[in-house]
Amino acid sequence: MKYTRIDSNLFIKNRAKFIAQLKPNSLAIFNSNDIYPVSADSTLPFAQHRDIFYLSGVDQEESILVLFPDAPKAEHREMLFLKETNAHIAVWEGEKLDKTTAFETSGIKSVYWLQDFKGVLAEIMTQTENVYINTNEHYRANVETETREARFIKQLKQDFPAHTYLRSQPILQRIRSVKEKEEIALIQQACNITEKGFRRILGFVKPEVTEYEIEAEFIHEFIRNRANGFAYTPIVASGYNACVLHYIENNQVCKAGDVILLDVGASYANYASDMTRCVPVSGKFTQRQKEVYNAVLRVKDAAAKMLVPDTIWADYHIEVGKLMTKELINLGLISNEDVKNEDPKWPAYKKYFMHGTSHHMGLDTHDYGILTEPMQAGMVFTVEPGIYIPEENLGIRLEDDYVIQEVGEPINLMKNIPITVEEIETLMAK
Repeated sequence: MKYTRIDSNLFIKNRAKFIAQLKPNSLAIFNSNDIYPVSADSTLPFAQHRDIFYLSGVDQEESILVLFPDAPKAEHREMLFLKETNAHIAVWEGEKLDKTTAFETSGIKSVYWLQDFKGVLAEIMTQTENVYINTNEHYRANVETETREARFIKQLKQDFPAHTYLRSQPILQRIRSVKEKEEIALIQQACNITEKGFRRILGFVKPEVTEYEIEAEFIHEFIRNRANGFAYTPIVASGYNACVLHYIENNQVCKAGDVILLDVGASYANYASDMTRCVPVSGKFTQRQKEVYNAVLRVKDAAAKMLVPDTIWADYHIEVGKLMTKELINLGLISNEDVKNEDPKWPAYKKYFMHGTSHHMGLDTHDYGILTEPMQAGMVFTVEPGIYIPEENLGIRLEDDYVIQEVGEPINLMKNIPITVEEIETLMAK
C-alpha cells in the first residue's frame, strides 16, 4: 500500500456498528477479493473487497474475517485468517501481514493462518444458529464473474445446509453510508490529491495535446501523492466526446475552440473522490460555452443546498429537474411548449441532462446507501449536473463532493478546486 496506515480505531468502531445489528447467536463471514487472471501468468492488480476492508483495514488477498460476538470462547468473537507469510513470499511478492501487523492494522487480537480456517469454522458452526453472508446487492451491481465470496457462500451452504442464512448487506448499506470523521478525512485527502492533478493539467492543456496525455498528467500527480490510482476509469473527453456520458477511450486530439470534460478522481486508502471540471482547449471559453457552463454551475450550487437531513433522493431529483428546466429554457434549448407537452416519465430537460445529479460516495465511487431512505448527516454525495449539446460539440458537467451536516448547508470537500470560468481562464493564462 502507498497510503499511510489508518488508525485501527476506525475499524474497531465499524465492527461495533455492524455487530450491534446482528441477531443473537449469529456469526458473519467476509472474504477478500480474488486476484483476477488476464492470461498466461498475468493478473490484474489486486483490489480489496471494500466490506472486509471497511471492517478490518486488511488490504491483501486470501483473507477472511469472522465476527461471532456470542461465541463461547472469547478468542472466537473476532477473528482474522490470513495467508501465512514467510521469507520466500517476502522475497518474491513483498511483505505480507504477519500476526502482529494484522493486529496493529485491524485491532483484532485473534489472527490465524488460513490453513486453520476449516477447523475453526467446523467448531463455531456447531455453536451458532444464524450465519450472515455477504452478497453484492448494490443497485448498480452487474456481476458476471463468480467472486471468491460467491464461491465461499456456495460451499458453506453445501457443507452446513441446516443453518439459517441472513444477509449482511442491509446492515452494511446503512452503516457504510454514514461516514465516521476518519473516513471523511480520507475522502478529503483523495479530493486534495485530485485538486493537485487538476491544477497540474491547467498549465498543460493547449491545442493539439491528446486526451491520453492529459490522463497521464493526472496519474503522475496522483501516484506521487500516494494515491492508489484513479478511483474509477477516467473520462477525458474533448469536443463531441463530452456528449458521450461514459467516454473512456481518451485517444483523441484536443482541438482549438473545443471544451474538454474531465471526470477524474483520485483514490486514497481505497476511499474515492469524484470530480468533474470542464476547461477550454484554447484557454478561453466562447460566449456560448460560458453561458452553458454558468447555467450548469448555478444548478450545481443550488442543488447542493438541498443536501440536508431527511431529504428523499427521488424528490431531490425532481427539484433539480425544475432548476435545469429553467436554465435550458433560458439557453434556448427547450421551450415552454416543450415543458407543457412533456412526458412526466421523461421530462423535456432530459434531452440535454439525461443522468442523475447525485450518488453516495466513499469506499466505492458509487458507494453504499439505500436511496429510498432519507438522507442523514455524515453521508457523502456527489452533485454533478450537466448539459450535453451534440449539435454544438459541447458537453458541460460540473461535480463536487459534499458531506451532509446536522444543521445548515453541506460541506464541499472540493471547495478549493477551481471551478468558476474566471478562475479557470486565469490559471490557464499563467
